[in-house]
Amino acid sequence: MDSSYRKAGPASTRTVPAPTIRRAGPGDADSVAAIGAATFAETFGHLYPPDDLAAFLAEAHGLERARADLADPAKAVWLLEDAGQAIGYALAGPCKLPHPEVTAACGELERIYLRSGSQGGGLGTRLFAEAMSWLAKDGPRRIWIGVWSLNHGAQRLYARHGFRQVGTYEFIVGRSRDLEFILRRDR
Repeated sequence: MDSSYRKAGPASTRTVPAPTIRRAGPGDADSVAAIGAATFAETFGHLYPPDDLAAFLAEAHGLERARADLADPAKAVWLLEDAGQAIGYALAGPCKLPHPEVTAACGELERIYLRSGSQGGGLGTRLFAEAMSWLAKDGPRRIWIGVWSLNHGAQRLYARHGFRQVGTYEFIVGRSRDLEFILRRDR
């Protein structure tokens, strides 16, 4: 949890708490589902037909999926909140990416989502650090990330942290197939 503060505005003498990161629990399923669906739709929604997008969001970012992720002891979720509102989250757990070198010992940063108005100020890096710390808590291991081939900003962030592309796969949303890069950091 970050306890630093920022000014409310350039001429203001009032301070407000900086956005905070906390480990999500079972009671946060609504927030996780809502921020996941909203962030995916605002970032990628233009890529898909509306019916395909709606079906994908219901399955991948619905309340049942959020509850299952939060209940899984092999996974961890962190919420990024600003003034009590969820503006992002990260999800980490066992690796499920389709690569022949993935083993049961591998971890994956499965999701890291930020609302568009919250990007670019280091908050994604803070969420990333929380997830990476958790993934390495039991000692060094291979960590994997799947990232959209056209998400150059995320690719640069991951490269700065030692990830390199080791494969590709198709990310399926309805009838659409997107090229995803498989990234890995060895120990």
